This record gives sequence, structure tokens and C-alpha cells, in this order.
Amino acid sequence: MLTACDMETDEVSGLMAGADDYITKPFSLSVLRACVEAVLRRLDAKDDHFIQSGEYRLDIDLCKLYSGSDEITISATEYRLLKYFMSNAGQVLTKEQILAALWDNQGSFVDENTLSVNISRLRAKIEDESKSPKTIKTIHGMGYVWVKG
Repeated sequence: MLTACDMETDEVSGLMAGADDYITKPFSLSVLRACVEAVLRRLDAKDDHFIQSGEYRLDIDLCKLYSGSDEITISATEYRLLKYFMSNAGQVLTKEQILAALWDNQGSFVDENTLSVNISRLRAKIEDESKSPKTIKTIHGMGYVWVKG
């Protein structure tokens, strides 16, 4: 906050309302710059550019998947599927939830095998044995779950 209100109660109220900092007028440009840089450092430290789950790291900015330091080539659909799974790791996701989140936002028709085909392709890329998956598990009668690593 940048304000002329310089009472202690005003400052406390501003910070309690969610302000990262409270600067009163008159102020120095060097103090303002230092406060802005401090906020930017805190934002950079959050590292929201990746979703990490076990050995897998999904780069949100570059749409790339890594296992350790090795990049795994994935399609745009596999990326969206992975992002949804990894963001909801440990939760059972129904087929309907996944289809609605990834394909049906425009009301377009999707073949009922689309999901199972894409999960099968993804498993072939990330599972040691795609026939007995350990990362993307099928929960019979319900859907799928991404097992946290």
C-alpha cells in the first residue's frame, strides 16, 4: 500500500487486509524500489512453474515432462492429462470429471474410447510395465488415480 495515512492503526489495518507492504507519503523512490524488489523475490521463490510428483516433474511454462533429468516427449493431450492428474494426485478422478476438464469445454463430442486410448499411450511412456501400472492406476468402476510418488 502506498498512502498518506500514517497512523499505526492504519498500517496494521492495511497489512491485516492483505497488503504485502505499507509505505506512507512522503516516501523515497529507493525505498519504494527496494520494497517492490522484495515482493518480486518472494514471488520468484515460489517456483510455481513446476508440478512435482515423485520422480516426475511437469514444466508448466514449457509443457514438458521430466523423469529426473531426462525429458519424456509428450503430446499436447498427454500434457493436459498429466497436468490434471498431477494437480489432483492421490484423488480418484472419474472418467466424466476427466472428460469434462480436458475435452468437453466447448460441448464437442468425444468418443468414449478417447480417454482410455490417451491413458494407455501415456502409460506406455511413463510406466515401467504399462500392463501393471504403478503411477496411473485404474480404479475399477470409478476412474483413475495418479499415485503420489
